[in-house]
Amino acid sequence: MTSTAVKFPTFIARPRAEHGLWSWITTIDHKRIGTLYGVTAFVFFLIGGVEALIMRTQLMSPENDFVSPEVYNQLFTMHGTTMVFLVIMPLSAAFFNWLIPLQIGARDVAFPRLNAFSYWLFLFGGILLNVGWLTGEAPNAGWFSYANLTEKPYSIGHGVTYWILGLQVLGVASLAASFNFIITIVNLRAPGMSFMKLPVFVWMTLVVGVLIIFAFPIITVALIQIQFDRLYGLNFFRPEAGGDPVMWQHMFWLFGHPEVYILILPAMGIVSEVLPTFSRKPLFGYPFVVFAGVSIAFMGFFVWSHHMFTVGLGPAATAAFSLSTMAIAVPTGIKIFNWVGTMYKGHLRLNTAMLFAIGFVTMFVVGGMSGVTHASPPTDAQQQDTYYIVAHFHYVLFGGSMLGLFSGAYYWWPKFTGRFLNEKIGQVHFWLMLVGFNLTFFPMHWLGLDGMPRRIFTYATGMGWDSSNYWATIGSYLIAVAVLVFIFNVFYSRKRGAVAGADPWDGRTLEWTIPSPPPEYNFKVIPHVKYRDDFWYTKHPELVAEMEGHGGHGSAGHKTISGAADMPPGITGEHGDTGGHGVHMPDKSYYPILVAAGLTFGVGTLLIQEPVILRWILPAIGFTFAFVSGLGWAFEPVNEPAAANDGH
Repeated sequence: MTSTAVKFPTFIARPRAEHGLWSWITTIDHKRIGTLYGVTAFVFFLIGGVEALIMRTQLMSPENDFVSPEVYNQLFTMHGTTMVFLVIMPLSAAFFNWLIPLQIGARDVAFPRLNAFSYWLFLFGGILLNVGWLTGEAPNAGWFSYANLTEKPYSIGHGVTYWILGLQVLGVASLAASFNFIITIVNLRAPGMSFMKLPVFVWMTLVVGVLIIFAFPIITVALIQIQFDRLYGLNFFRPEAGGDPVMWQHMFWLFGHPEVYILILPAMGIVSEVLPTFSRKPLFGYPFVVFAGVSIAFMGFFVWSHHMFTVGLGPAATAAFSLSTMAIAVPTGIKIFNWVGTMYKGHLRLNTAMLFAIGFVTMFVVGGMSGVTHASPPTDAQQQDTYYIVAHFHYVLFGGSMLGLFSGAYYWWPKFTGRFLNEKIGQVHFWLMLVGFNLTFFPMHWLGLDGMPRRIFTYATGMGWDSSNYWATIGSYLIAVAVLVFIFNVFYSRKRGAVAGADPWDGRTLEWTIPSPPPEYNFKVIPHVKYRDDFWYTKHPELVAEMEGHGGHGSAGHKTISGAADMPPGITGEHGDTGGHGVHMPDKSYYPILVAAGLTFGVGTLLIQEPVILRWILPAIGFTFAFVSGLGWAFEPVNEPAAANDGH
């Protein structure tokens, strides 16, 4: 009996290019998508950094007129929005894409095309968010966009609308990626890898995915309400028409405080991988670190109103949120003590990745201590809307998230590229960034306590703020120099960096079992895992006896990991070409970028109000294009094994 393969229609010829720009546009390889996320987010990091430098230059001296008040409002709005949504989140996503399949022993994510779709939607959403710079109407109501500053009488033009629509697109991208990674982690783990054998970074990725799924719909609803107020004349937040501006604050911070943990938990996961490797010890208290991360995520939904102590919630609500804010410091403290315990009596190797990890721990402690002070309503009332708040969240998000992400960059760069970043240049980068960071943000603590409000574009002479602002600006330029040093290191090491082997750090997790950089298919043979840190015990079987408390050389066995030994030296090509090793990978696809482009065009043209005919036609064109492209995606033929062997 013969069978006939069903052929579905393909709207456009399938992509064949193996190299060049087209191969990147159509790629669905999780490693390439991770690279795209990383490069794009770093470009936005440079944009956000330039915005910050302009603001600091404006505040370097009193009565300065370097920029106008309106431009300054646009700068601090776009700087905050860019760093939160276009830098830290997608830089974390770059690590998710690169590492999750490698650390759980999978060949790719569960839905490779959805993965590509989330990247292109992120890129187009970021562009839409920044279109206002080109039209002279950048958003100017703050990255939090409090109602009713967002209503048309107070925000004339399209600036806030760009902000609303751009964030809507970015939210869809984040949700798509989160569902993908959750399903990947739950369903594609290597045989034997139970949840309590997952690397901590994988755990934190799973927790972040759950946080995004529960938090982003809240901000989505709030953004739709503002959009309807601005574009269609509704009254969700207009008090004169019965609306409630405070409701926006509740909805924004009910999203916004879990968002803080969406930003910091990936860096915590990175540091939990780096510290054990360079301390030559297992992570101290692994179960406590994992459950502390889960507890932080759960409790993060119960502390939002500490951002609103000055709104007038009443004594009962204020007391409740004060207690919950104090309580959430407990799991964070558990993590810190476990990191310190990991380093205690370890054989520390103070290379650049380790220095950034230690810098993360110390700076995050400073940010956490200043954050706990906000749990006291009387103290918070003094600190509210001052530079003390600016100091706090930069110690958490820059001293925390960014230092952690740089630690991960230096740690996994040999795996990503096959070459080391230069250590001497890297340590110059670290010390310049650490000194510049503290010089910039530590003086803001006493500026805030002395009463300097945030979001002011200048200040009068004689307030006592001149010297602190001057040195804070010098520190910001030091940070800029540090970033330039990192960029130089990347280009310098691309050709001159020392060649890295599969396991240059004597690593503990599965990504170190395969070549550097990894082949397209990651693992020729899916590994079988017996222990947490299984690769470590494979290399050091004598430690198994010590761990299990019995004799013998350990049953971790060299069959536990199927990686480096039987891994082919490399493959060529990407379009289903496995170098003859029989591993079949899915074909490239252009449909993710087409669907993303159609959706973004449809959403972006919603801001066009005149002429009326375009108000409806252009969005309809965009959404129709996305729908038709989605049909092409749905009917796109899969990569059959027979075709894969022929390179088709």
